[in-house]
Amino acid sequence: MTRPQVKKTLQIMKKQCISKVGVPEDKVENIEQGVFIEDRLVMCYIACVYKTLQLVKNNKLDRDLVVKQIDALYPPELKEGTKKGVDKCIHTQDNYSDLCEATFYGAKCLYEFDPPNF
Repeated sequence: MTRPQVKKTLQIMKKQCISKVGVPEDKVENIEQGVFIEDRLVMCYIACVYKTLQLVKNNKLDRDLVVKQIDALYPPELKEGTKKGVDKCIHTQDNYSDLCEATFYGAKCLYEFDPPNF
């Protein structure tokens, strides 16, 4: 998939998670620009997106599932950098017992690792 195709697919899932979680859109609309509002609904919204992408196993982000989706969906020029970010950030979740918090801080780590390709 091209980067615009990936973004379009993600937009559909994001809209579904906004409704499902009940988070105000203005709290999540700037996540891609690095605006991570520390709010329970925002955290659970991110968890919803990751669950929808089928990246969660045993209530944790699963590195193998993440890498599989990167290989399947990302354009070639983004794959290696994104995988490096995943390897750096996947263990962030080990600091949290709650999936919403774990995915929120993992996503924030990924953004901080490589903002242009988040």
